[in-house]
Amino acid sequence: MIVRDKHNSLKLLFMWHGTILPKVLPMIILLMAVSMIAWGLSHYQLYTVKNVPAVGFTVFGVVLSIFLGFRNNACYDRWWEGRKLWGALIANTRHLSRDSHFLHDDDRRVILVDMLIFVNLFRDRLRHQKLPVERFADYLDIDDKDKDELNTLIRQHINAPQVVLERIQHRLIHAVKSGQISDIIYTSIQRHIIEMGNIQAGCDRISSTPLPLVYSVLLHRAVFCFCWMLPFGIESVLGIWTPFLVGLLAYMFLGLDELSSQLEEPFGVAQNDLPLDTITRLIERETLALMGVATDDLPQAMGDDGRFNFL
Repeated sequence: MIVRDKHNSLKLLFMWHGTILPKVLPMIILLMAVSMIAWGLSHYQLYTVKNVPAVGFTVFGVVLSIFLGFRNNACYDRWWEGRKLWGALIANTRHLSRDSHFLHDDDRRVILVDMLIFVNLFRDRLRHQKLPVERFADYLDIDDKDKDELNTLIRQHINAPQVVLERIQHRLIHAVKSGQISDIIYTSIQRHIIEMGNIQAGCDRISSTPLPLVYSVLLHRAVFCFCWMLPFGIESVLGIWTPFLVGLLAYMFLGLDELSSQLEEPFGVAQNDLPLDTITRLIERETLALMGVATDDLPQAMGDDGRFNFL
């Protein structure tokens, strides 16, 4: 995710990286070229292109704007809900780190390491990716046995994050049975595990339930039809200015259509998706610091270059 400088409006005006413009620019240039050709044919009386009726064209544009706004609101709601769920995950990892002090140091470390593994596997599940186990080297002394166990967990289980939560739960139950913690403390710690499961279920719901395909296809086709009618609907009124206005209107309509497509899937790796890598690294650094790891030995923070950062 790109974090912009909110105080530099001039820089924002000419920004290229991370915007929708690179995606829609080829189509905008093509539409402007068609507009120029249509104006040239009419201006030099080589061929008269019949104009689109103004009333129908106007009604089409208004209706399309309403439905595009509705779709963008629905997609932004998905994006924002995903961000709130990952914010709740950050809070729960901090709560678990504090409440786990009731456990012995070795048991606490094992549970917190499992929590970090859960966060990584949870992110990978949302992105439909399976990364190698070497990424855990920052907080695990990985030997061949650990690698085999983690590889089995990642490759064979259909819901690896849930397996890790089950493992944490078993360790807490063992702590209760051994008298290390009381039932009250167990209940206090367990609620954070339950909440992590609820967060995973909420993100899985967003990831597995996109907007209806027929709705997206209908709007996508309507946007392209409207943009292709633009040169023939305003050429007789604007004359030589037709290509410029067509370019601006096409940028808005095509840009909104492309933006909603990006926001619809908030857990991907596109520039406007949620910064899951940065959030995961933040959780790792905070948890390892609470476990007593020296600052110089913590994993490198992400986002220090100012382009990608955690909000």
